[in-house]
Amino acid sequence: MLLISSRSALLSVYYPQIFLILTSGSYLALSSVVALGANIICNKIPGLAPRQRALCQSRPDAIIVIGEGAQLGINECQYQFRNGRWNCSALGERTVFGQELRVGSREAAFTYAITAAGVAHAVTAACSQGNLSQCGCDREKQGYHDREEGWKWGGCSADVKYGVEFSRRFVDAREIKKNARRLMNLHNNEAGRKILEEKTKLECKCHGVSGSCTTKTCWITLPNFREIGYLLKERYTEAVQVEPVRASRLRQPSFLRLKQALGYQKPMDTDLVYLERSPNYCEEDTVTGSPGTRGRLCNGTSTHTDGCNVMCCGRGYNTHHYTRVWQCNCKFHWCCFVNCNTCSEKSEVFTCK
Repeated sequence: MLLISSRSALLSVYYPQIFLILTSGSYLALSSVVALGANIICNKIPGLAPRQRALCQSRPDAIIVIGEGAQLGINECQYQFRNGRWNCSALGERTVFGQELRVGSREAAFTYAITAAGVAHAVTAACSQGNLSQCGCDREKQGYHDREEGWKWGGCSADVKYGVEFSRRFVDAREIKKNARRLMNLHNNEAGRKILEEKTKLECKCHGVSGSCTTKTCWITLPNFREIGYLLKERYTEAVQVEPVRASRLRQPSFLRLKQALGYQKPMDTDLVYLERSPNYCEEDTVTGSPGTRGRLCNGTSTHTDGCNVMCCGRGYNTHHYTRVWQCNCKFHWCCFVNCNTCSEKSEVFTCK
């Protein structure tokens, strides 16, 4: 699974000359330099599968946008799970690639889906803004669409099909092993992208004399990525457990079916699927991607996942008392001094043992 850091982190570490050009604000110069040094850049990025490395070398401008999209997914993951035992924090620890979740859990399902959607979103947005070669606005959205209603395609429609296909080519290329986890990852990648496609929006602008709407020009826009995060969090809550069905001859997994279901019932296209039950994430474990909850802030009065009883896994918690003091109710007196009162506020902070 691809989890690349932000543009500045990637370039400052692996190609400082390009980073200097980027920070100077010259995007065209950046593309030229990247094209000249594509082999050097792509060979220095660890963890790329052969097909990913080939795509990086042929489209070095895109690798930066892909990194932004992956980081978009990581940031959204950390927002959606900020109050849980597993808070997605381990995914952003490395410079270029985040930590891969080796357990086929619900959390891994969400991670793959949100990352694939993030890459598709970032690539589509970059195309619309003219920041990527070989793509732009959706060319299919041109001319009249509905003469009876009097509106036509105009403006710059987001070419989400291009972004989705690019995400599919790059992100899915890491799934090389012929096992059940590969099928799980590919399904969740596609679920994230499909939800993004389904949530594109039609926006229109009226044209006419004195504010009338004689004609309308309409175009397709991308949804706010936070909306995708909320939808995938709902899918995470409703995720379904699956098991592989193996081909009779090769004994390799050929597709996934719902576990404990009658017959060969397959999951829905937008379902998130998982193979193994989630661990409790109470203790630090690099295999499961758990940072543990020791030292985590918790809510002393909440009964939800952010509450100390749940967050601290029964270990108890520490209470820290703080007093904040500041000057308040200040008044200016003529002439020339200021009198202030001293205000204070006591607060409690709870951290897991």
